[in-house]
Amino acid sequence: MQRFDFIICYDISSKKRLQKIAKTLEKASIRIQKSIFFYPQATNYDVKTLVAKLNSIIDPIQDDVRIYHIDILKSINLNNAISLKNPNLLI
Repeated sequence: MQRFDFIICYDISSKKRLQKIAKTLEKASIRIQKSIFFYPQATNYDVKTLVAKLNSIIDPIQDDVRIYHIDILKSINLNNAISLKNPNLLI
């Protein structure tokens, strides 16, 4: 079974829905920032299940949840980041 890495980000307009989304994502993935999560080594079934859970929580008109498939070896290095507090340093 193939596994993939994903970045999930959201913009939720209701505090109640926001908390539900965050708790749902915290169970399945790793929080990177307040509204950005890393979902490593997920199968297609894992993602479909998560999408169904998220769709049951959000308001499709007011809220926005995006799930990006990434190739971590080619497209992103989570070990290095540039801090806006000190942009000359990698953290």
